[in-house]
Amino acid sequence: MIRLVTNKGDIVEKPVANPELGAQVYADDRANVFHSWSAQKQITPMAIAGAQGSYFWDYNGKSYLDFSCQLVFTNIGHQHPTVVKAIQEQAAILTTIAPQHANIARNEAAKRIIEVADGGFEKVFFTNAGADAVENAIRMARIHTGKHKILSTYRSYHGNTGSAINATGDPRRLPNEFAMGHVHFWGPYLYRSSFWATNEAEECQRALEHLEQTIIFEGPKTIAAILIESIPGTAGVLVPPAGYLDGIRALCDKYGILWIGDEVMAGFGRAGKWFAYQHSKSIPDLIVFAKGVTSGYLPLGGVIISGPIVATFDERVFPGGLTYSGHPLACATAVATIDVMKSEKMVENAALIGEKILGPGLHAIAKKHQLVGDVRGQGGFWGLDIVTNRSTREPIAAYGGSSPAMNEIIATCKKNGLMPFNNFNRIHMNPPLNISEADAQLGIDLLDKSLGEMAHHYKG
Repeated sequence: MIRLVTNKGDIVEKPVANPELGAQVYADDRANVFHSWSAQKQITPMAIAGAQGSYFWDYNGKSYLDFSCQLVFTNIGHQHPTVVKAIQEQAAILTTIAPQHANIARNEAAKRIIEVADGGFEKVFFTNAGADAVENAIRMARIHTGKHKILSTYRSYHGNTGSAINATGDPRRLPNEFAMGHVHFWGPYLYRSSFWATNEAEECQRALEHLEQTIIFEGPKTIAAILIESIPGTAGVLVPPAGYLDGIRALCDKYGILWIGDEVMAGFGRAGKWFAYQHSKSIPDLIVFAKGVTSGYLPLGGVIISGPIVATFDERVFPGGLTYSGHPLACATAVATIDVMKSEKMVENAALIGEKILGPGLHAIAKKHQLVGDVRGQGGFWGLDIVTNRSTREPIAAYGGSSPAMNEIIATCKKNGLMPFNNFNRIHMNPPLNISEADAQLGIDLLDKSLGEMAHHYKG
């Protein structure tokens, strides 16, 4: 065994290098496992041996500082002992039960989720993940309003099920367009403005004017809901300008439309608030969540439902359900996750780390490295546009794809021990929310080093 210092300064042990086992794990994966979003013969998945705190490691003994939080969900870091213990204790009491029965774990999870949503919400419908949460929120909105259309932005990701993938704006939607009633519009993104805006205020005003025109031309009497990520995540951590979410609320109220807030990635502290919409003055009608609610330790998602929509189904059957809805193990995990986030002040730490280290550090990197065209973020949620020319803002990889240069940049980050999240021409820096200041700074330093080694890709 070799010893590793975690993000909290604890000493833990991890296995010594075992490349033979790693080779077997990789071979078995390639022989038997079908991977998502992939051409199966073009991928080389990393075989992971273990993880602790802000780090994980492979079978060669190499450690990686996890600034991806895997798929932006290990908000409490890896293997938090309190949450692992809670899973073990729940397994000894009640591993599973059908969703039509009541159980303590589900009750307690619902109470805590409603409390941190802090918007007068009344009930939680539990799902297995974010995509089926979106599906059921859309179903609720359509039944409640008696209308069928769902508006969502082009730069978005809402999941890979029927309505969720159609609501998605990014290119993964294109081979999957089978659901009906989805309309896309342009959201705010000043760096690549669709509205010829020169500042955040202009971008906000013009984006809202564009949305209102979309509503008018689509017909308000046909539109059930506007579905929007409070901060679009996979699309680039597109922090909305001040007033935009309040403008969404105003338009919804004006035209009798519901606002569905997608907090799957941005929620549970990721943006320095329990939910990212709390950076605004307004509250959605429905909230969908997943990922950080259990830190990914067990699959769980759901819909947080406001009173008027709850009342719709008091005497009317809700036509939806899942075999594992409110699964006791997953709900006990959510309870423990929310409790440790509170007791260890992880949401506050995320806000502090973003303000003190990640924000200033990434903006300093942008000044130093011409490859960085733009920096955006809040809390533990940051995105960088990587470009080959700052004047033209030419992305280093095309929208909807990658490039040899972008692949080399990410490979260099990994070589240097940093695991960022990346998509198209963007690098996202999303560490655990309980990361130490020292490890947060280390992540900045490793990115700085990696971009320095890749400076030759800048062509401007």
